[in-house]
Amino acid sequence: MRKGTYQLLIKLDRDEIISVGKLGTFNFPAGYYVYTGSAMGGIDARIARHLSKIKRFHWHIDYLLERSSIIRYAINESSARLECEFSEAVLAMDGARTPVKGFGSSDCKCTSHLAWFENEPVRLPAEIGDSGSELLTDGRKPL
Repeated sequence: MRKGTYQLLIKLDRDEIISVGKLGTFNFPAGYYVYTGSAMGGIDARIARHLSKIKRFHWHIDYLLERSSIIRYAINESSARLECEFSEAVLAMDGARTPVKGFGSSDCKCTSHLAWFENEPVRLPAEIGDSGSELLTDGRKPL
């Protein structure tokens, strides 16, 4: 069973107001989002769950994925929890903004595990020296 950190590149086609469970209701501008998560109990099952349209909402990301689409994802296999480091790397990228404080980071001290970009990021931190990245809907090959 593979475990590690993953990043989802998500596209939201239009501005949306989304209720994110107990976190609250927020304005999500159209654009690109990078969500960073970890799956120490099986990364393939976690990715499959995120790709599924039929699921019970459990994580903050479930609420955003209901109205958006995953373009691609990257996996960095590791037995160490590197979610916070990868999230910080995304938020340090040019053009990154924090759309919702506390999103995906209720179990750590990070500001957020979700970043927003007006334009599509070329490469995700989890793709550098990557263990694998997968193409989904736009016909391009993984980086």
